[in-house]
Amino acid sequence: MKPQLLKVFKDQVHSFNARRGTRPDINNHWHYHPEIELVYFKSGHGTQFIGDKISTFSPGDIVLVGKNLPHYWQFDKVYFENSSEALVDVYVIHFNDDFWGNQFLTLPENKELREVLKRSSRGLYLPGKDNTDLALAPIFEKMLDATGTRTIILLLELLLSLSSSDKTELLASLGFQHSFEEAEKDRINAIYNYSISNFNKKISLDEIAAIANMSPNSFCKYFKNKSHKTYTQFINEIRVGYACKLLIESPMDVKEICYRSGFNNFASFHKFFKLITGKSPLGYQKSHLG
Repeated sequence: MKPQLLKVFKDQVHSFNARRGTRPDINNHWHYHPEIELVYFKSGHGTQFIGDKISTFSPGDIVLVGKNLPHYWQFDKVYFENSSEALVDVYVIHFNDDFWGNQFLTLPENKELREVLKRSSRGLYLPGKDNTDLALAPIFEKMLDATGTRTIILLLELLLSLSSSDKTELLASLGFQHSFEEAEKDRINAIYNYSISNFNKKISLDEIAAIANMSPNSFCKYFKNKSHKTYTQFINEIRVGYACKLLIESPMDVKEICYRSGFNNFASFHKFFKLITGKSPLGYQKSHLG
């Protein structure tokens, strides 16, 4: 995939950027930047693309995205409806890995910090259900009001807490490679946006190829070359991610979730769900609801 280079705003009196967002359409496109990004979703659900990993995000989730790792968060449709009462609340911190000076990370005491920043190159994910004991949410909130050295201390607390947690997951695959061509971003965004908006219905090859303004045969080759997966794999990962969310959050039975997620029959749903998550739908539900 070909992401867009994003310019991250930093003023002249701060070494890094910390902000709070309440709109679902901020930076909802495939992009990258040289700054490391730390995100806390206080409220809001959707689909996240980190490198070649597709999954869902939920309130409480924390993601650390390494420098120049392409990423994209798309909030669910409900957050874009004028009549909806659904709220978005996201805390975002951008920082360079050397903003504290060239020698700081080389200190022997900073081994854990070096390690967590190294792991961020593949995207580091901490599910909301696993970070309550770390009490990280108040630290994100304090960041917005803190000044001076205190802001750096708070950022270090967040990073060290992530490094010490055994609940974090790496997102992008070990072999993920990305290259950057500005001209591709509109086509990729069109494919992503259409897929996310229509995954719960049948999407024909002719249909998605037309969105990319390509012939079906050319689209298949193009998508496989850029994403290292077929479009069928891609759309099924989105569907399974949505099914995971429904299995945890909704009272629907598994068969209803199957069709609500865009699968045409239960056998294929069960097959792809287990292929992607390593568990059956019921097994996944039981492991998360405990």
